[in-house]
Amino acid sequence: MPAPHTRWTQRIATVGVLAATAALVLSGCSGGVAGSGDSGSTDGPIKLGMLAPFSGSEAAFGDYMKNGAQLAVDEINADGGVDGRDLELVVEDDACDATASVAAAQKLVTAGISVSVGGYCSGATLPTLPIFMEAGISVVIPAANSNALVGQGAFLINGTGAQQAGATVKYINKVGAKSVAVIDDNTDYSKDLANSVIDQSKTDGDFEIVKTDSVNPDEKDFAANVNNVLGANPDFVVWTGYYQAGGLLVRQLREAGYDGPILVGDGSVDAQLAAIAGAEFVDNVVGTFTQTPDMLEGADTWIADYTETFGEAPGPYSTQSYDAVRVAAEAITQAGSTDADAVTAALAAFDGFPLFSGPATFADDGTLEGSGGFVIVEPTGDDGAFVMKDNLQE
Repeated sequence: MPAPHTRWTQRIATVGVLAATAALVLSGCSGGVAGSGDSGSTDGPIKLGMLAPFSGSEAAFGDYMKNGAQLAVDEINADGGVDGRDLELVVEDDACDATASVAAAQKLVTAGISVSVGGYCSGATLPTLPIFMEAGISVVIPAANSNALVGQGAFLINGTGAQQAGATVKYINKVGAKSVAVIDDNTDYSKDLANSVIDQSKTDGDFEIVKTDSVNPDEKDFAANVNNVLGANPDFVVWTGYYQAGGLLVRQLREAGYDGPILVGDGSVDAQLAAIAGAEFVDNVVGTFTQTPDMLEGADTWIADYTETFGEAPGPYSTQSYDAVRVAAEAITQAGSTDADAVTAALAAFDGFPLFSGPATFADDGTLEGSGGFVIVEPTGDDGAFVMKDNLQE
């Protein structure tokens, strides 16, 4: 395939060589259905749409995603755009709510976007896919990673729930735990990840799942759940939900006397976990996550540019959103068009396209070969920020 845009590709290629190889999960996007999108247009800016949470319980991630995407847009435009056309990022708030996301997706279609490059909560992302597909809009998802999204016509930058579960099982085996409790928060993402951990434990685990439980994330008191879980005497606890309920659950498990390891999924990998739980309660807590810029050797320049541009350091899903824009832009470049069918064909032909997480090459089922790039991180310091603990390479 022809060489991508020079400056922004060289930067990621440099980081990618130094970073651990990870996965970009992609699957074919159905297109060709006429709608309000910009499919095939050759005039004006190429609009990329982003749905992300800017209100509601997951609002902390919205700006990280928007800023990462905007940085890529700015860099590509500074290098001449895509086929001489500037990119324009159009953002809508989905609040991580299925009803809100449908309305927001319809706004993006009306705005004339060519590619959707958003999606954080899986449950809010899934119902938007048919809206975009029917409008002839390709979808590249930077963060949402439920297995339910795979094979639905979307292109996932993040590793899937199955890949994250694989990293979880590998780490539990590595630390030698034998009795494990798995707790979810009843959201699509959380239950999907929990079920994937349970399923993979049966084939790959050297341990037994002794208890499963689900909390109501709208509650504050999880005493019944804590008593139920600890009654099974686990020596390892897996939490697959988001950080708001996760912080409370971690604290209440500790206050109830459980001092063993707790592993949280990527929805809880945020400094707010420690802020909610209390810094003294997050010792022996780890998480599964794809690498953030501060974990990547060679990413200092990118971090500095991001910080200078937005006045704050990048955070979770900044790089994935940055790469989602780059993937979309490169596919449009290769296709020579914004037509969804042409863009899909270009995406399917990617062979080693450089991302922060490593070279992107897609398998027949739409997933990138590899483990999804998940590593083990832990909260440290007074601010509770997560840092690399184990890259799971040994």
